[in-house]
Amino acid sequence: MTGTVVIALERFLPDARRIAGALGADVVPYGPEAFAAAFLRYGRIVALMSAGIAVRGIAPLLVDKWRDPAVVVVGPDLRYAVPVIGGHHGANDLARELARLGIEPVITTATETFGLESVEGIAARSGCAVVNRDSTRAVNAAVLDGGVSLYAITGPGIVVAGPGVSFLVRRGEYIVGVGCRKGVPAPDVAQAVGEALREAGIAPAEVLVYATTAKKRGEAGLLAAIADLGGNLVFLDDETLNAEEAPSPSRASLIGLAGVAEPAALAVSKRKELVLTKQTYGSVTVAIAR
Repeated sequence: MTGTVVIALERFLPDARRIAGALGADVVPYGPEAFAAAFLRYGRIVALMSAGIAVRGIAPLLVDKWRDPAVVVVGPDLRYAVPVIGGHHGANDLARELARLGIEPVITTATETFGLESVEGIAARSGCAVVNRDSTRAVNAAVLDGGVSLYAITGPGIVVAGPGVSFLVRRGEYIVGVGCRKGVPAPDVAQAVGEALREAGIAPAEVLVYATTAKKRGEAGLLAAIADLGGNLVFLDDETLNAEEAPSPSRASLIGLAGVAEPAALAVSKRKELVLTKQTYGSVTVAIAR
């Protein structure tokens, strides 16, 4: 299975195979369940059909722009490639790839139409991911209004910023949520995280960020351990943590939280899937989501 699929009505399958050959993609004949199956298996979809058919097929499947695949509609005459879902998340690039076949990309995202780069585009170009995804709307609007400064911090460091600032970190699949008791030594945190990653079969390089409660901003052992691991630690406010369901019971209720490790991991994750439920290692709790 490739990361890209071309879905086409039966009469357009010869052209679909030509497109697939240029993209290194799979080909799937259109049917009632074609889009539902593709949403589960592929990150990029080319729909060779009328836009109406494609839109009706994908509309019931949409979750959010960070999890939905990129979808590009190509008309039956092969004249235009129109990103309809995920323009900033791969669809614009996919449409541009089709230009090599003489299919003209029709880009409608505001930043690109004005010759500007979106924060998602900067993240992709630099091999990073956006941690606080809700910030991108404000940042992209600011890009349109006159530009946004880009600051590179090699770390270790602490950044305090408002909701209109996007944080980019090196790309990774997994979020590690960490909770700990007050005064925990750094070696205990590092050992707990290491055991959790080994138990889940995840390499440290696959971790996007580590996350915890804002109540732990001054926890020296936690800060030192994540820095020694070469990771990025983000602090989440109470409202963000309590908005997530905590599958496991937690003593964090004593400080007004539904939990720490599991809600923190879920809040930052893209797929909202726990791959390791909360595990307790002495004074440290760890959960992993993707």
